[in-house]
Amino acid sequence: MTLRPLACALALCLVAGIAAPADAARRRAPAKPSGPPAPTACTDFHAVANADWLKANILLPGVPSLSAMEQLGDRARSQQVELLNTAMSAPQGNVQQLLGDFWASGLDEAAVERDGANPIAPLLQRVNAIRRSKDVPASIAALHQVGIPVAFNFSADIDLADLNRHVGYFAQGGLGLPDPAYYTRTDADTRALLGLYKTYVEKILALTGTPQDKLAAEAQQVIDLETRLAQASRPLAELRDPRSNYALVPTADLAKQYRKLQLAEFLTAQGVTDDSVSLANPALFAQLDTMIGELKPAQWKVYLRWRIGDAMSPYLARAWRDASQDFRGRVLAGKATAAPRNQQVLDAITLAAGPMIGREYAARYLPATSRSQAEEIAGKVRDALAAALERDTRLGPAARDEARAKLAALKIEIGTPRRDLDYTVQPMGRGSFGGNMLIASTWRHREEMKRIGRGNADRRWDVLPQQPALAYDIAQNRLIVTAAMLQAPVFDPTRELAAQYGAFGALVGHELSHGFDVRGRMVDAKGAVRDWWTPSENGAWDAMANRVSAQYGQYDYPGLTGIKVNGSQTRDVNIADLAGVELAWTAMGTALPAATKENKQAFFNGWARLWPQQVTPAVATQRAASSVHTPGKWRSNGPLVNQAAFGEAFGCRAGTPMQAKLEERIALWPQAAAPAPAKP
Repeated sequence: MTLRPLACALALCLVAGIAAPADAARRRAPAKPSGPPAPTACTDFHAVANADWLKANILLPGVPSLSAMEQLGDRARSQQVELLNTAMSAPQGNVQQLLGDFWASGLDEAAVERDGANPIAPLLQRVNAIRRSKDVPASIAALHQVGIPVAFNFSADIDLADLNRHVGYFAQGGLGLPDPAYYTRTDADTRALLGLYKTYVEKILALTGTPQDKLAAEAQQVIDLETRLAQASRPLAELRDPRSNYALVPTADLAKQYRKLQLAEFLTAQGVTDDSVSLANPALFAQLDTMIGELKPAQWKVYLRWRIGDAMSPYLARAWRDASQDFRGRVLAGKATAAPRNQQVLDAITLAAGPMIGREYAARYLPATSRSQAEEIAGKVRDALAAALERDTRLGPAARDEARAKLAALKIEIGTPRRDLDYTVQPMGRGSFGGNMLIASTWRHREEMKRIGRGNADRRWDVLPQQPALAYDIAQNRLIVTAAMLQAPVFDPTRELAAQYGAFGALVGHELSHGFDVRGRMVDAKGAVRDWWTPSENGAWDAMANRVSAQYGQYDYPGLTGIKVNGSQTRDVNIADLAGVELAWTAMGTALPAATKENKQAFFNGWARLWPQQVTPAVATQRAASSVHTPGKWRSNGPLVNQAAFGEAFGCRAGTPMQAKLEERIALWPQAAAPAPAKP
């Protein structure tokens, strides 16, 4: 910056004033107390490493939170829009042609408006053709086939008794409200919500063809039918444990037990030929079987028309979308206005054909060099974990043997699933967005049903490649890294290798540690669900975990007065963070045996720059009470406080805020090797 002459003169006067006589200094007014000292690497590394980000990313009014990870998600969504725009104008290959047509049909609001309810007309005709009770189950099965689950839910998921296969799960569903309790509570708020719900049901029924003078009666028929389903459904709290939703039954017995509901024929319609399925709430399906016979076909027709209209309303003409937004958006989700049209269409395509986007996304945004480098880093972190487990004093011989076998069987899948999907699907064209939704959701349902059977458990992921995710799949003993995750701040090819280990490598270590922690001990190397730790091994883990809880429980919660981090609530994530940094540091020592001071500092900067965030006090209060994740400041600083290597890299003495005293440090594997010092 260039100083103006007056500024220069003032500067000279100030310099001259330093040599003023002592008595003149005594006559000056006392200086105002200064603010808190600026943070340093040894007092608050998070603030120093993320200073530029925190300065540039101030929360705007109405924005409750912002973080580097949230920005990564926003970038991935923008990339998907860019991909679809390109597919719409210049498609490369059949899949892009399908996606481009799908995208174009959704963006053409005038065409959507002209299309009206035409996309669902065949489904409504099918339902209106019901004449007898025995016609109802076939219509239920047909709607499931196009991705509209009615009366109950049926999906593919892991067989808890054999993690190598998926089974079909019959589960409760078919309700228009998210909680069965809404249908039976008698408090004023619930009754008011039920009144708003009935109004919404009337709007959808009117759009499907119900005359005005019958709307109230037919809407009540829907609610009465759903109330009977709700009464036979389990409370949501009971469904949180996957074991409560699991009970294998032979498929051969279904025809005898549920004759009217025709579950055997239902499975045939879905293309399922497995010898068993899970059906954990037989009372619900017995109730459904009874209802098929007791309720008049006319009531079932009304209910099925309603479910079709409700499920498809976001993809039809404006009257349908407005009705859905008014109740599902405004009342249930608290969203005063609908999302922009391109976001709505992207969400719809992701729901119906997400894997198709994922395939093209990875091809466009994941360079082969990034994939190979990520695989190399992940492999070295895995090797560091192998060495750490060998010297883990908590493990006895049998547990160590099991850990060796489990780590040897670990799979690392980066970018996209190893096993691709069948993309055979009818041409979509650009004529009907609602029609395209049905075509795509029919394809998606077909692919889901193909997952059912032996040897299919690893067929694909439960997260899409275009969604940022890095996770350990405990059932399949594999690390999953999506294509969208391999970009800044997690994986930035423009930064040096040490920073890659500090960011991506540490996250890999975090996730891999879950295979061998208090959760991972419940699944062995062969995929059997059993506890392979002894009580003494469990006790040793708990002792370490209690130290972590106590350490993090001393930290002030950022942005809140008088509130500390809940060390017990966040314990498992904090332990995994410690593990991740330790393992990545060791792995970097293998990759960079002559690491310089700058390399080491880049490693720790890579970790810290994952976690900058800004949140409102309301969000901070909510997270402090319920989140299992420590706030960003302590995800950055917490693990580093315990790393002697951090203190050496930044010259922090023991006992300073960023360097715990030796006796207070927590190390999962105390003998972990550090990178060798740089050669002179």
